[in-house]
Amino acid sequence: MIESQKSNFERSVLVGVTNDSQNEEKLNEFLEELEFLSVTAGGKVIRKFKQKINTPNPKTFIGKGKIEEIQKYIKNNDVSIVVFDDELSPTQQANIEKILKCKILDRTALILDIFAQRAKTSYAKTQVELAQYEYLLPRLKGLWTHLERQKGGIGMRGPGETEIETDRRIVRDKISLLKKKISVIDKQMKVQRGNRGSLVRVALVGYTNVGKSTIMNLLSKSKVFAEDKLFATLDTTVRKVVINTLPFLLTDTVGFIRKLPTQLIESFKSTLEEVKDADILLHIVDISHPSFEDHIKSVDKILSEINSHNKYNLMIFNKIDNYKQVEFNDSDSKNNSHYSLMQWRNTWMNKTNGKALFISAKNKINFDNLRKEIYEIVKNVDMSHYPKNDYLYPEYFSK
Repeated sequence: MIESQKSNFERSVLVGVTNDSQNEEKLNEFLEELEFLSVTAGGKVIRKFKQKINTPNPKTFIGKGKIEEIQKYIKNNDVSIVVFDDELSPTQQANIEKILKCKILDRTALILDIFAQRAKTSYAKTQVELAQYEYLLPRLKGLWTHLERQKGGIGMRGPGETEIETDRRIVRDKISLLKKKISVIDKQMKVQRGNRGSLVRVALVGYTNVGKSTIMNLLSKSKVFAEDKLFATLDTTVRKVVINTLPFLLTDTVGFIRKLPTQLIESFKSTLEEVKDADILLHIVDISHPSFEDHIKSVDKILSEINSHNKYNLMIFNKIDNYKQVEFNDSDSKNNSHYSLMQWRNTWMNKTNGKALFISAKNKINFDNLRKEIYEIVKNVDMSHYPKNDYLYPEYFSK
């Protein structure tokens, strides 16, 4: 059974470039993440190609010599997909497909594919479908057969209309219908959020695969799907949580990622309304990841884009059980990888004015402290925002 599953993986190669703004160390991080994305989507990465190029080739993104090298490798190794770490223009994608004669994806298309696999609810599926069509629209050339089969092209063609024009009309009509559908669901969800009463709202935010769903399950004693894969959770989940008789609403949201496609940010803005409506953000960070500080910046950037960066924010550094300090040798130039957990704790306590916790959700290390901290924060917010809930704190008002 396992062997059968392995044979279904699509053999893939990855392509990335270094330039003035992205050195080889940074490229290696991005390609490692791209490999994780590829595996999540069902691929098996067998080779990574890199090229130093300051200005992308307008026709093929990378240089002629590198394209020929990849072409030769594909022929000899039964490769079915080539994934570029950067977004390709429609022209570049079409030209590369002609040369390599296999599926060509960029990071955006790969993330869209994973989202399509992960979407479970009708709402999430509609959001992903909208993002896919908006990505597809400028890339329609040569896709008539696919669209005809999907939409039922007979009778759809106007007099004198070319196939590509019909393609565009079909996709634009579909985009319009999906936007209307999302608008209707948005109104319904807005009513639902308004009906939740005066309970404090807490949202879990963070980079993908940092343990948000595991923390959600521990705090709410529920069974939200959690897995060691990127974007394991796509649908927003809201649970009522009670700590020391104090109830509040806890929301688990979709994970963020570097180079998040614009189409997805736009399509999922309504999902991110849960973040905008929250009183408190719990920013979960995987401290065992070597690029966790970059992840923090990526999340902060998206929070800023949706005007949610000024909310009360508690930093929670998860996976301390996985953290490995790199041993320092005299020949090394000391950097952040040589920090101990205690050094990181002191660093981030200073950066956040003490609003940081270090835990392991998997092993429940410091989890009681997390519950106590959340209780204090929720209590303070609840007392300031919703004074009519004073009955929840008899110890404060019985004097």
